[in-house]
Formats: sequence, structure tokens, C-alpha cells
Amino acid sequence: MSMILSASVVRVRDGLPLSASTDYGQSTGVQECRKYFKMLSKKLSQLPDRCTLKTGQYNINFISSLGVSYMMLCTENYPSVLAFCFLDELQKEFITTYNMMKTNTAIRPYCFIEFDNFIQRTKQRYNNTRSLSTKMNLADMQTEIKLRPPYQISVSELGSANGFTPLSAADYKGTGKISAAPHQRLEPVTLPGIVSFVLSLLCGALNLIRGFHAIESLLQSEGEDFSYVIAFFLGTAACLYQCYLFVYYTGWRNVKSFLTFGLICLCNMYLYELRNLWQLFFHVTVGAFSTLQIRLRQPQGKSPDYNV
Repeated sequence: MSMILSASVVRVRDGLPLSASTDYGQSTGVQECRKYFKMLSKKLSQLPDRCTLKTGQYNINFISSLGVSYMMLCTENYPSVLAFCFLDELQKEFITTYNMMKTNTAIRPYCFIEFDNFIQRTKQRYNNTRSLSTKMNLADMQTEIKLRPPYQISVSELGSANGFTPLSAADYKGTGKISAAPHQRLEPVTLPGIVSFVLSLLCGALNLIRGFHAIESLLQSEGEDFSYVIAFFLGTAACLYQCYLFVYYTGWRNVKSFLTFGLICLCNMYLYELRNLWQLFFHVTVGAFSTLQIRLRQPQGKSPDYNV
């Protein structure tokens, strides 16, 4: 018999369970799927917004929107269109009922457990297709799934070496395939981080302006040293690269930030004849401050092991 067995609402950022069905079955297959729920909840931020995991007798489907993921477990022969209509209905009700500020600041697991009442009512309706309301537009959902089918997660991917190879939702093209390019999210931006980013842009802009002035002086005077132009533009590139390292995760990120700071120091040492001490101090201090913020903004760690 095709039917929906359970559903959960999980925060994408850290896998915190916000609400869930309270009537999980006790069969071996269903209990095994609970492990898959837990493993998936830790990887939601690295997956596309619509996925399916087939585990043999059961399927796990989920959609993600506005930082919240809606997951459901159903039998393998349950129609995919109905499954995603069910999730879409949960999503609309949850967004209408709860303020997103509350979901973002929630600390305690299952703090919206009362949403299970709606999950149960909706599940009963979808398990009895004759009782489904006419407001559900199956044709629209069917068309959407054909145009952008859910990404198919394999069990072998889920169980390989402590989890998935990180995946980027930007690589998801709606074809059911994802490239294997690594992607990792950084920790949320702090106020000092924003200040360092703006100051690095300012230093880069100042170096760029002085570089163009140096070119003008070089054209007007044959005695002007062209190496000053190179130093200004290298300083500009170093400042902009610090901004890039602050925003995006790359391999050897901390090492690159220190090397970039070293380049900023070398450029300012070479330009000491063209800048006063306060200008040199400002540029070097901003470079050091940006390097510190890059070091402090590390990739997000492993999600807490909530009992989903």
C-alpha cells in the first residue's frame, strides 16, 4: 500500500529539528530511514532545494526554502507528484504560522512540535487521495517536476566516508545531476568582518587612484620610477584579494591571507617615500585587521547530532 509514513521540519543551517511526526513506525526499514533523516539533516545546506533519496522499500523526499527544510518518508510506490505537493503544503502552512525570526533564533529541538497536528491532518488527507481538496493543483506540480526534477541522492553517496562530497546548489541545473566541485559555507558575517571588508575596499581604491596618478606623473616626467606604479597596483590587487578570501572559502585560505598581508607590507615599505607614516600605518593596520577577520571566519563546523 502506498502511503506517507512520517514528516519532519528541520532548520537548514545546522540541522536543528523544529517539528516532526510523533508516530514513527517500529519496523526495521523505517528505523533505518530515521538514520538517513539524521544524516541528511546535517547536509541540507550543501544540497539542492529539492531532492529524493531512495532506500529500497521507502523514499525520502524533501524541499528547502527560506532556511527551513521539509522532509517526508513514504513507501517507494507513493506518487512523486503527491509527495512534493504534500511538502509544498507543509511549507506554506509553516511559513504562514511561524515567524522566520523565531525559526532562525530557535535553540531547543522540536520547539514547534505543535505543528505536528497539521502534519498529521495533512498526512491523513494525502494517504486517502479521495479526500484531497480541489485546491491542490497536481498539474502545476507535475509540470514543475518535469522541468526541474529532484536531485536523486544515492544510498552509496550518503554512506561514503562520513558523508557526502560537499555539493553546491549553484551547480544544480534541474537535470538530476550535480557536479562534484567542492563547496563549503563560512560562518555568518560579523560587524568587525563587515568593517574590515569595507576598509580593504577603501585601501584598494586609494591604491588604484594613486596608481593612476603615478602613471600620469610618469608620462609627464621621464625621471619618475615605473616601479611605483607596479607597487600601487599590486597593493590594489592584494586588498581586493583579501576581500575575496573573506567572502569565499578556498583551499589554503589562511596561508593565502598571510601571504597577501605580506605583499601589502612589502608594497607599503617600497612606497614609504610617497606616503607619510600615518598613511603607512593605516594601510598596514587595515591589512592586519582583514587578515585577522579572515582567520576568524572559518568554515561552519559539523552540525550538532540532534535526535531527528
